[in-house]
Amino acid sequence: MENFSEKDSQFMALAIQQARRGIYTTRPNPNVGCVIVKEGQLLSSGFHLQAGLGHAEVNALQSLQQSHSAEQTAQLLRGATVYVTLEPCSHQGRTGSCARALIKAKVARVVCAMSDPNPLVAGSGFRLLREAGIEVAVGLMAEQAQASNLGFCQRMTEQMPRVNIKLAMSLDGRTAMQSGESQWITGPAARSDVQRLRARSCAIITGIGSIEHDDSSLTVRPEQLGLELSEYNLEMIAAQQPLRVVVDSQNRLSKNAKILVQSGRTLRVIAVPLAAEDNENVVSLPADDGQVDLKALLRYLAVQEHCNNVLVEAGATLAGSFVSQGLFDQLTVYMAPTILGASARPLLALKMDKMSQQQRLELVDQRFVGEDIRLSYQKVEKPMQPVENS
Repeated sequence: MENFSEKDSQFMALAIQQARRGIYTTRPNPNVGCVIVKEGQLLSSGFHLQAGLGHAEVNALQSLQQSHSAEQTAQLLRGATVYVTLEPCSHQGRTGSCARALIKAKVARVVCAMSDPNPLVAGSGFRLLREAGIEVAVGLMAEQAQASNLGFCQRMTEQMPRVNIKLAMSLDGRTAMQSGESQWITGPAARSDVQRLRARSCAIITGIGSIEHDDSSLTVRPEQLGLELSEYNLEMIAAQQPLRVVVDSQNRLSKNAKILVQSGRTLRVIAVPLAAEDNENVVSLPADDGQVDLKALLRYLAVQEHCNNVLVEAGATLAGSFVSQGLFDQLTVYMAPTILGASARPLLALKMDKMSQQQRLELVDQRFVGEDIRLSYQKVEKPMQPVENS
């Protein structure tokens, strides 16, 4: 068990804050933050902003180099302590090895929150550092660091993305009037919060029914994010639109659908054979029941599209299918202070006849978002008995 000081915890907390500055732009890479300290004084900090750009450790080193001469930089780094939220990479990659950069800088100590979750490379960065005589301490604030990279960790260890199902409902559990009218149940603050959920996601899944009814675009709109310009690069966020995924079993999506003409990619997932005119943005993943195999879809998104976090924004039937099959990690429910009545549409289209079929959830967060309440639930690991969608 490593012994960490109060100062260690303070500086690691700063590194975790730095890591969060990349939550909208690093995908498919993890969020990583780094601070460099000597004799209790903060020298520099950095974070990973985007895949292909500098990693957190390199950015922290460069920040110091930009404000000091080469001789001063070398003197400051010699004997310094580096706090980083994820194990420094050992491979060369597109941006060079962070472990070797720290070795070259002659730092004395590296304090790391967690090891690399990829079992193929975990520990290799630490090994390089230790072989170079650098003290390495691991495990400080690991849970907090992992919280910023749950999807990345899950993709590395399980080859599956982390799935968040977004739902919006009235106090009586309804999502739309019987006619389908639903704009707007929630207020502007909640809708801005959903924009931030989208921006943190690698992919957004919806169903053909929702597209045919709403002709939605499922894009991230920077002007609605409500983010500080000093903290986040809105142009970069806008340019990195999440992959839009339409579950379209019978391949009936109109070529004129708004979702197909937005910036970024739209992937159509069907359950029938591919047609001659279908391109690389159409994939057939049929299940035995003639619908799209949702588990195979999630595996495809993790392995082929390198998706860490997937947001499901769908109607009652498709969202209900994800729930009934246990294919989710979190439910994010926005509850508005309104009542829509018994004839309005339900939250999830699930047929359940017995209490033994219920899906137990654990409330992990609740907060007001404007006049609405956001409830975040995670699964209680008890398998749900199979049910049919109504």
